[in-house]
Amino acid sequence: MTEAGASPEDPWVKVEYAYSDNSLDPGLFIESTHKGSVVSRANSIGSTSASSVPNTDDEDSDYHQESYKESYKDRRRRAHTQAEQKRRDAIKRGYDDLQTIVPTCQQQDFSIGSQKLSKAIVLQKTIDYIQFLHKEKKKQEEEVSTLRKDVMALKIMKVNYEQIVKAHQDNPHEGEDQVSDQVKFNVFQGIMDSLFQSFNASISVASFQELSACVFSWIEEHCKPQTLREIVIGVLHQLKNQLY
Repeated sequence: MTEAGASPEDPWVKVEYAYSDNSLDPGLFIESTHKGSVVSRANSIGSTSASSVPNTDDEDSDYHQESYKESYKDRRRRAHTQAEQKRRDAIKRGYDDLQTIVPTCQQQDFSIGSQKLSKAIVLQKTIDYIQFLHKEKKKQEEEVSTLRKDVMALKIMKVNYEQIVKAHQDNPHEGEDQVSDQVKFNVFQGIMDSLFQSFNASISVASFQELSACVFSWIEEHCKPQTLREIVIGVLHQLKNQLY
């Protein structure tokens, strides 16, 4: 007996029916087994075919990702190349400017002939020129300082002369009793004559060494403040007797 709802064409039903009523039909059993194996193979082929169908959406996604990665690497490589080229161009412009600014780079160096100056030579000439400018700057600062001192001294002298002129204008008869230039010269001549007498008697000119030694000895002995004071007093007494 077959179960309700089961199709008579179902092979497993036929197998059960073949065993029912304690009777076995070999032909029916073989036919049912054959049909069951065919169905199983058809199901397995269908599942294999379904699994072997390529997923075009995933492959397209992978392709786009790889192309994006490659384009990103290309952009990175291109940006790096451009930045490196800009850096090299900036360095080249800097060396060209140095050769234009530094005078020694424009002068012909016969040791290298007509060859282009290397970067090392350009840098060395630039360093030498900067050191030269520092020395010139220091020298000019010293000259300016000296000139400022001279200007200050001239201003002081100007003020003093203005005071002298003003004092002379206020007292026009004040300078009538002043000593003349001739008297001052006579005083100076008398002092020098007295010193020269001792100098001529004490100094030896046989050699420069003896001259140097004798000069220092003469200064220590005959140019003491007390000695000079006595010489000046004696000269002034002589001139006083001559004038009066």
